Amino acid sequence: MLVTIDFNSEEAIYIQLCNQIIIGIATAQIREGDNLPSVRELADNIGINMHTVNKAYGILRQEGYLKLDRRKGAVIAVEVDKYNALTELMSEMQVILAKAVCRNISKNEVYELVDKVFEQYSCQERKGGTE
Repeated sequence: MLVTIDFNSEEAIYIQLCNQIIIGIATAQIREGDNLPSVRELADNIGINMHTVNKAYGILRQEGYLKLDRRKGAVIAVEVDKYNALTELMSEMQVILAKAVCRNISKNEVYELVDKVFEQYSCQERKGGTE
């Protein structure tokens, strides 16, 4: 798994790391059951603090993208609770769509963007994934 951190970004490093791992799962670059590097190893590879990686792994665990195992370390284990996922997505979309409205982006333009972005992920063959 290749992780690239933009140290000039306004987005926190742990959020960038979380997002890249989620995108890696969605694009099947990393799959259910795959081990992620240890906190120390990933921190050394990227050149960031171990606590930052630990925070990202903790958030991904809380959000149901991975499990932490004492013997295996961080393992991709996507827990699917569709109702909670839809509720969380709705909450996140409210802010995104409010920004779109403030910038005079039409509903049709949003639909086109959603289709374009979703196509990047829906065409990927994922273990256990269905459309």
